Amino acid sequence: MTLTMLPPSLPCHQYEGWRRPSSGKATLKHGFFTASGGISRGFYDSLNCGYGSNDDPVCVDENRRRVAAGLGFTPDKLFGLKQYHSATAILLSSEVHSARDQRPDADAFVTTRRDVALAILTADCVPVLFADRNHGVIGAAHAGWRGANGGILESTITMMCDNGAALSSIEAVIGPAIAKSSYQVGDDCRNAVTTAHPDASQFFTLDPNDTEKHLFDLPAFTAWKISRIGLTNITDLAIDTYDNANNLFSHRRATHAQLPDTGRQIAVIGLAT
Repeated sequence: MTLTMLPPSLPCHQYEGWRRPSSGKATLKHGFFTASGGISRGFYDSLNCGYGSNDDPVCVDENRRRVAAGLGFTPDKLFGLKQYHSATAILLSSEVHSARDQRPDADAFVTTRRDVALAILTADCVPVLFADRNHGVIGAAHAGWRGANGGILESTITMMCDNGAALSSIEAVIGPAIAKSSYQVGDDCRNAVTTAHPDASQFFTLDPNDTEKHLFDLPAFTAWKISRIGLTNITDLAIDTYDNANNLFSHRRATHAQLPDTGRQIAVIGLAT
């Protein structure tokens, strides 16, 4: 993992294996952006990219413009979704011309286009970027516990393969998400996950501070789900959104601080032209 500074003063985490061109493979542009480098204020300080927040939309527009420009895209080519913890993945086809059109309801994007960037928003959930550089297919998925449990990772990978990717060539990178030590959940979450996946009990432990609650390792569960599909090249950047030192937005941390809302960080991937 590398913390890169994109212009102008825009820090983002990048996977080292995707940072440099590789002979015979498609070149990627990607980044897991932090909360720094934008113009939002208050508890949205400063690179809030979430239209679903109560931030000033003018600020969100400018923040997203900066993200797009930092990776070499125009703002109308940074495509996002209205995420709702579903298992729905959609293909961004050549028929869609501008990201200024209505954002579709889904939790993952897939494309083979080389003129666009795919964006996922998170504030504790797991952002996963996928790439088959051999065949020029990319994907971006938002995996909260409901989506990860319900099939968003399978939907994304299946759609990639339906559009030319090979399972053996797909790489997955798990970006900043809430760590197990900070992710307390109730029996409803544990029961839903272990009912669907009995082997997943390994990702839960009793909270030593509240034995009626569990601590859930959502990033590890996400990686496990991806590996069960058949991917072997999986990297977890292991960056905790809850930890203030990482300068990331965290819904759980904002809730504990009794704040009315929080910003959303953005994860982006695109194929270089």
